Amino acid sequence: MAKKEVPSSIKDEALVTKRRNQMIKGAVTLFIEKGFHKTTTREIAKASGFSIGTLYEYIRTKEDVLFLVCDSIYQRVKERMEASIDPRETTIQSLVHAIRSYYQLMDDMQDEVLVMYQEVKSLPRDAQDYVLQKEREMVSMLEEVIRNSLSNSQSEQQVQLLANNIFVQGQMWGFRRWILQRQFTIQSYTDLQIQLLLEGLGEYEPFKGGA
Repeated sequence: MAKKEVPSSIKDEALVTKRRNQMIKGAVTLFIEKGFHKTTTREIAKASGFSIGTLYEYIRTKEDVLFLVCDSIYQRVKERMEASIDPRETTIQSLVHAIRSYYQLMDDMQDEVLVMYQEVKSLPRDAQDYVLQKEREMVSMLEEVIRNSLSNSQSEQQVQLLANNIFVQGQMWGFRRWILQRQFTIQSYTDLQIQLLLEGLGEYEPFKGGA
């Protein structure tokens, strides 16, 4: 699916990127505090450090800002996962490393991820489809590392379910933080999730001590 383009009247691409990054940062803070619908474009402009007139040189609607937030989050997730996953690796350690990196990213970006899932329904249908396709790409990356790291005893259906479980468990750290973070650090949460996963796969004993 082609990337949805957000029109801008500014032709300087470097400046567009700079201003939109300012918007994303300001909007995330506001969306966390007030929610998407209660936040005004004037408030986004103020939080971004420029006027409402300047804001509309870079976007058309408030939904454009939400789309930029969602797209930025997935791009950061993709870059971090690509940096942590080596498709040439075929060991359990590579799967553990990928999970650790992904969970740490979910800890680093828990506010952004929470905003995205709360507000993505406010996007137009084509933008929703694009964002959801980005999520499918992230899950596919986990599927690849699972196939490379485990024996061939897993069916394709099992691989897909494992990848989705890992993906959602990472997000759960932010979604359920009000209770989980009373009981766990991100380190202990990750350690236990990895242990349960490897035990379920019958892989924990030979890997014990390295998880």
